[in-house]
Amino acid sequence: MNTLKVGDLVPNFSCPDETGTVHSLEDYKGKKLVLFFYPKASTPGCTAEACDLRDHYSELKNAGYSLLGVSADSQKRQLNFSNKYEFPFPLLADENKEVIEAFGVWGLKKFMGKEYDGIHRKTFIVDEEGKVERVIDKVKTKVHASQILNPEG
Repeated sequence: MNTLKVGDLVPNFSCPDETGTVHSLEDYKGKKLVLFFYPKASTPGCTAEACDLRDHYSELKNAGYSLLGVSADSQKRQLNFSNKYEFPFPLLADENKEVIEAFGVWGLKKFMGKEYDGIHRKTFIVDEEGKVERVIDKVKTKVHASQILNPEG
């Protein structure tokens, strides 16, 4: 798994969100972009993380961030997740793992003694030039917005 690191240029991608709207890196040129990768829509940790970002969305926007959630869930599953919790940001349905592979967040995981391949919960802050500015490896699902807003905290 070759994860993108600080200073790396993000490869361009295009991927549909929960409504079928295609998003690409180009759309966010000149903006700060937060891509948060999560294992599976509607699971407890992912719900806590996305709801925390929703609850602090105006602060994140005021700080100049655009947000994109990414998982390998289907468009329908992402739509249900988004509608249920009223997320104000798009959720990419990366079923072919184009974005997931580009950022290097797919790989071996361990859970309750079992090993399997899956998405690692990571967040990437991409600067206006399309470079990785920061990587949050240890996402705290319940206070994730403050990890983004207060990098030193």
